[in-house]
Amino acid sequence: MTAGRETVYDLRRLDQELRAGGDPLPLFRAALRAGREALRQQYFARPRDAPRLVAAHARLADHILARVWERQQERTPAAGVALVAVGGYGRGELHPYSDIDLMLLLEKGDAAGARGFVESLLRFLWDIGFEVGHSVRTVKDCVREARGDITVATNLMEARLLHGDAELFARMRRLTGSAKIWPSKRFFAAKIEEQRARHQRFDDTAYNLEPNIKDGPGGLRDIQMIGWVTQRHFGAATLHDLVGLEFLSEPEHRALMRGRNFLWRVRSGLHYLAQRREDRLLFDHQRALARLFGHADRRGIMAVELFMKHYYRTVKELSLLNEILLQHFAEAILAPTRARVRTINRRFRARGGFLEAAHPRVFERAPFALLELFLIMQQHPELKGVRAGTIRLLRANLRRINDRFRQDLACRSLFMEIMRQPRGITHELRRMNAYGVLGAYLPAFGRIVGQMQHDLFHVYTVDQHSLFVVRNLRRLTVPEFRHELPLASALIQHLVKPERLYLAGLFHDIAKGRGGDHSLLGAAEAEAFCRRHSLSEYDTRFVSWLVRRHLFMSHTAQREDTSDPEVVLRFARAVGDQEHLDNLYLLTVADIRGTSPKVWNTWKGRLLSQLYSAATRLLQRGVAEPLDLEAHIADLRAEAEARLRPEGLSGEALTRYWEDFEADYFLHYDAETLAWHARAIVGAAPANLPIVATRYAPELGGSEFLIYAPDREGLFVILTSGFDRLNLSIMEARIHTTRRGSALDTFVVLDHSGQVISEPQQLAQLRQAMRAHLLEPKPGRDLRAAPLSRPLRHFPIETRVTFASSPTRALTIMEVTAQDRPGLLYQVALALQHCGINLVAAKVSTYGERAEDIFFISTRDRRPVTDEARLKCLETEIVRRLAPVPEKSETRSVEF
Repeated sequence: MTAGRETVYDLRRLDQELRAGGDPLPLFRAALRAGREALRQQYFARPRDAPRLVAAHARLADHILARVWERQQERTPAAGVALVAVGGYGRGELHPYSDIDLMLLLEKGDAAGARGFVESLLRFLWDIGFEVGHSVRTVKDCVREARGDITVATNLMEARLLHGDAELFARMRRLTGSAKIWPSKRFFAAKIEEQRARHQRFDDTAYNLEPNIKDGPGGLRDIQMIGWVTQRHFGAATLHDLVGLEFLSEPEHRALMRGRNFLWRVRSGLHYLAQRREDRLLFDHQRALARLFGHADRRGIMAVELFMKHYYRTVKELSLLNEILLQHFAEAILAPTRARVRTINRRFRARGGFLEAAHPRVFERAPFALLELFLIMQQHPELKGVRAGTIRLLRANLRRINDRFRQDLACRSLFMEIMRQPRGITHELRRMNAYGVLGAYLPAFGRIVGQMQHDLFHVYTVDQHSLFVVRNLRRLTVPEFRHELPLASALIQHLVKPERLYLAGLFHDIAKGRGGDHSLLGAAEAEAFCRRHSLSEYDTRFVSWLVRRHLFMSHTAQREDTSDPEVVLRFARAVGDQEHLDNLYLLTVADIRGTSPKVWNTWKGRLLSQLYSAATRLLQRGVAEPLDLEAHIADLRAEAEARLRPEGLSGEALTRYWEDFEADYFLHYDAETLAWHARAIVGAAPANLPIVATRYAPELGGSEFLIYAPDREGLFVILTSGFDRLNLSIMEARIHTTRRGSALDTFVVLDHSGQVISEPQQLAQLRQAMRAHLLEPKPGRDLRAAPLSRPLRHFPIETRVTFASSPTRALTIMEVTAQDRPGLLYQVALALQHCGINLVAAKVSTYGERAEDIFFISTRDRRPVTDEARLKCLETEIVRRLAPVPEKSETRSVEF
């Protein structure tokens, strides 16, 4: 037997050994193993040969099955039996570890001899090493089951007779054909519903981090879907037959084959690397496949990102072809021939509720219509979509989008008009991206199509993320969604030129993957676009500034101490005015919410809104004036006292309580929080210590814990171990020591899944549990013994500890970057205690698998930590404590 010109395995040796009377079981097993090994070696020598090897695997199975069948018939002859290949094996396609799907077709289901023959045959196939998926049916069974199950009907369409009763097989094919059951229209409707349900299992996106290359959108099933539907109608044996029938164009056929062959290469590689049947492109295998396919790291982009970009672009193309061809089938073959036609203009008309080009040369005669199509879709919301023939025509004319086209006034005006429409901006930008128009018109955007970032934080490709950001901005304008983000929804209603914000959303990540600062490079791209599209000088600078500074607000809110008035003042001065602040806030919210469904939470929303509100107050007051901190503290105390007075808390006891705190304490809380602290603490008897108070604080984006107790060595370690044992995530911590030696520590926490705890009974239970822990402390978990999840094992983050001086306070800022895991803050607390360093405040930020936490630290006497030996001690101890124990992967993989 050969695969192409190369010998896979010489089955003549098997024949000779069988004739010599050798034991058939080990001989067949060795023949199958040797054939598969030869094919494996050929794949790793030349992965591009996967399409040929897929067919060779099927032929190897054919040849061995022929000999097994012959041997079985010699031993226990049986008439009225046919051995039939179905499914992928029926198509002559078999991947390295795929099952071979067989149907044993019987003349009579109750014939004892036939049943015994079948059982013996199947047992032998399993024993020699085949993974067999099988069914045993009569012709009557086939008809009944095919009529009731579209999957069975599809399998029987692809049935291929291997051995046995040819007349029986022919009768089965005749009685299960489209003339008898599942005529084209019903078959098409059922398969469309099947595809819809299948896509829904993968969130209707081809861009999952670990995509399923067989069943996901744009996967192998979508190619097979085209073949099944058209085969049922035309009786076509191959996809290329559809070219002759003028259903499929030659370029479309080449694109389908190119995509199929690439996915076959990937699937074969997955099988070999996993050493089993595997259709999920898991993190375990993405890097190995990138190497196997010849990718190497480049400046600004990893080899695995290049490989996945190829994958995402392939499935994007296949998804579109699937959509076009199935829509074409529905329009041209199944739909009524007389659909209502309505003229829109000289270039376009509506037919049956879909937009259609008025004539085949419309884009040749009026290239600007390549953009006009999308504007019409915005202006006519009654249209359900674009007709398949028009999509094909548009794609055939994409080459007309060149520099001359981009400089044309009509084209530039149309693009800006699309961005200024009151509706449909997101839908049409997505449609432009799907059809290839957006990447052709904006070449910089074309370069990020399919570009992924190999981490757990960015779950979308860069182009998809950018369009999600625009979608999020547009969503803020829709009244029914105002409850989600009331502040942002109110702000966007008052923007003078919202198109500037949408352009910033479109361009903010457009330079990802180039190397260098993508914000600066993207700002240059945005500026060039604005000038080419005749925006004013002010608007050009405005859009460019938003792109350049799109990370500024999230960085400040999540990584700096925004309760420090000096930090807010620096931010407000950098922003400059209210218009820039409003737009930057909106872009930041939309950007974070468009990164991953799991990234945004109430905590991040609170950080941003607090910074926005504080900066707004400063901008209204004037950022040129220096801050009067004494007056600010006096105002806070007066407001807090006014809240407490009706409750009987005032006078000397309250004054004595306030005087126990340094000025720094008052700068970190608002008046309501100061009053809450006083209610819990003032007048409390020593027997009530330690005091633990809790509240649901929606304005903080979490639940707040207040701990008041005599200060002691290791108190912060005890507290963090308590939160760890309660399975709570600390988002923010503030540590205060009073003049009389008490500790007042506050924590904002979320539950282990990142959700706010708002139920009073649950908060009361947590409060009691924390107080019990303070009275009888127990250690938290040891991260070094905790296993990492499978995704985290494939994104190892080297723990890094860096130090810097605070620009506004007498503190040292420590940043810890590490693999995110529960209990991380507890381990840092142990390290701080070990090195004799105080924690003043902490802010926790998580980006997928990466934790980037900021700690404000000081010496025991409240001075910045400057001693190199102590800093080195802290760095070494943190790295040691956060290092995970190496663990073997649960997924088997092979190297090559």
